[in-house]
Formats: sequence, C-alpha cells, structure tokens
Amino acid sequence: MRVGITGHRGLNAEVETQVKALLEQAVREFPAGELVAVSCIADGPDAWWAETVLAHGGRLEAVIPAQEYRENLPEAHWPLYDRLHAAAIEVHHTGMTASDSAAHMAGSEVLVGLSDLLLAVWDGKPARGYGGTADVVAYAERTGVPVRVLWPAGATR
Repeated sequence: MRVGITGHRGLNAEVETQVKALLEQAVREFPAGELVAVSCIADGPDAWWAETVLAHGGRLEAVIPAQEYRENLPEAHWPLYDRLHAAAIEVHHTGMTASDSAAHMAGSEVLVGLSDLLLAVWDGKPARGYGGTADVVAYAERTGVPVRVLWPAGATR
C-alpha cells in the first residue's frame, strides 16, 4: 500500500506535535511490511510521514520536484532530507530544474499518481499559492485517489 503525503509547512510547535500524533495513529492502520510512504521529503509533514513510516518498518519512495529542490528548502532541514533521500527504495524525478510552484505541483502530481491513498495535513482553506496543499487535494480528488485529511481540531496555521 502506497500512502502519499501533502501538507502545510511552517506549522507552530503545538500544531506540529498534534500532527505528528495524527501521523503516528495513521501509520498503525497499515501492516508495516506492506506500507510505502510516498513523499517529497520537504520539511514538515512530508518528512514527518516518511520518518514515521520508516520507524514502523515501512519503506519510502521519494519524489523530487526539481534539481534545485533541496537548495530551496531550509538549510536546517538538509541533514534530514539527505538521510531520507538515502533511505528511499526508489527516487522519482519530474525532470524540472527550477524549484518553483510549477515544479512543486508537478512533483505532487507524480506523488498522487504513485499513491493508493493521500494523507493531507490540511486546514481546509484554499492554497496560498499554486501547488499548495489545497491544489494537491483537488488534483487527487479529480484523479480518483482517496484523500484523508489530518488536521488537529481547533488548530490554526
């Protein structure tokens, strides 16, 4: 079972703790040996899901939206990004160079295409820019991939 992830980055510490607990609950619903996380391994929910699945004996497939993707993530995230990238059993690329909103959406489309289920750490609001979480959820729904929203009750971003 391939379970993809999309979600808001830059969540505050309280919401981060709540989201990590929701991801921990979600991972327990799948047999560890059969679970594959599909993730763009960005800081936030992407990396948290990948780490959670690996910690529970699952595997990881990474989707890299652009050649310049890593360099456009926060530098503090690079060590975790590198560890997750190295742990991936397969790495998928879009073929794009610039790490911009078009590449991020293209990466998300690849991710959705690989997934049997999409987890969305999403507050239900419209995307702040093209390729945001709401756009990824809408794409999954258009293409028939089931979406499960994980958002802590009463949380804001």
